[in-house]
Amino acid sequence: MTRSRVSMQDIATRLGVSVKTVSGALHNPSIRMSDETRHRIRALANELGYVPNLVARGMRQGTLPIVGMVAEGVITQPFATEIVRSFDNVLRLGGLRLIVSNLRGRDDVEAEVAELKRLTPQRIVYASMYHRTVTLPASLTDTIALMVNCREASDAVPALVPAERAAGRMVTAHLLSRGRRRIAFLNLPGLVAASLRESGFRDAHGEAGLQPNETWLRPATAELYSDRAPSLVGSHIADWFAGAGERPDAILCGNDRVALETYNALRRAGLDVPDDVAVASFDNQVEIAARLDPPLTTMALPHREMGRLAGEMLSGQRALPATVEEVPFRLVERASV
Repeated sequence: MTRSRVSMQDIATRLGVSVKTVSGALHNPSIRMSDETRHRIRALANELGYVPNLVARGMRQGTLPIVGMVAEGVITQPFATEIVRSFDNVLRLGGLRLIVSNLRGRDDVEAEVAELKRLTPQRIVYASMYHRTVTLPASLTDTIALMVNCREASDAVPALVPAERAAGRMVTAHLLSRGRRRIAFLNLPGLVAASLRESGFRDAHGEAGLQPNETWLRPATAELYSDRAPSLVGSHIADWFAGAGERPDAILCGNDRVALETYNALRRAGLDVPDDVAVASFDNQVEIAARLDPPLTTMALPHREMGRLAGEMLSGQRALPATVEEVPFRLVERASV
């Protein structure tokens, strides 16, 4: 028999069992039968090259063994693709496949979800390339099972988001533990993550009985942060280190790209990292952080962990969160502090 012609009926006839028994052995581990019978069925199916007819199975069950994802930039950003990769790996282990619809700024999310629903997925998730608040149409709050790396504005949908405030507190506490007491912060204006990380920055100072220098909390760009926004990093560093007054002994950067600019600006000012000024950051974009000289201490975004948790939740291995679950960052210590 060729692979395309093998059916459950063929297997049932060869073994003298019912099609229902074959179906249970191959697709439903909760169906009761002897281990010997289950093993014989699976062994013959493998020998004959049986491939399940997902369309027929979906027609019987009302859904296909797939999960749909509305992806807002996740598959176009190199470091955010870890969410999709980890999510897909866990789903595959559970016998599910991932179908991704890439949502661009001008696209209609309701139309994208409608297209995914035509494929009769078991669940649909919404994932974003960076931590943000998303206002979903009311019609979708019961359709989207989980938000990943973002949250719904009314918290009507369970969500997995990075623990930004805790990350800001942890990296600041790390700098303080290394004896740095004059910490500047070049933050990312307009982003949800930025305000939460600043809160963590302040938390760590308060716990140490210190007050941050408010004049050293500055935006890294002249407008809402993006790769194309005009940078202010060089001018801020020139301002801080031009005179004879008090200078920062550490700079916390909003992300690794800002840290790269900070290294360059400090070197132009004749300053050494970390002897003169320590530098720490967020994201752990390895192609930047590990290749800087010296390599950069940074907080690794929990993209892989969020993908894994989402996969376990959508494949039934773990319960969905009641509202919003924060996933912790990981401190990656290198030589810049």
